[in-house]
Amino acid sequence: MSDKLKVLAGLLVLAVLITLPFWLNAGKSGAAPEIVIAEAAKKAGNCVESKEWMAANHMALLDQWRDVVVREGKHIYVSESGQEFNMSLSSGENSCLGCHTSTAEFCDSCHDYTGVGTLYCWECHIDPSKENK
Repeated sequence: MSDKLKVLAGLLVLAVLITLPFWLNAGKSGAAPEIVIAEAAKKAGNCVESKEWMAANHMALLDQWRDVVVREGKHIYVSESGQEFNMSLSSGENSCLGCHTSTAEFCDSCHDYTGVGTLYCWECHIDPSKENK
């Protein structure tokens, strides 16, 4: 057997070993978390933007809100539908946590499921669902 065949066989074994976890876990993803929405949200009927848009863009929206509130002092966001929302995570009924009342059941469950990483919102903001515990 020539050295070329040994190298190719070694590369093939390496490729199989590296991709083995992907092959063994193919199609075995866990169930997506169930989103818990408060009664206030059900009465309001809609979020700041569509569910699909929020799932894809909520972090960009929150970053934009942070910059606008802190740097420009504006506190009202007007959605595509023309509805006004308070640009706040936790202040009032018309804020994020006014409808999504539990960070553990809403924020943390999705971020854990997707493996996005650590939420840094609560380094500055008070989490109302944990405030009195």
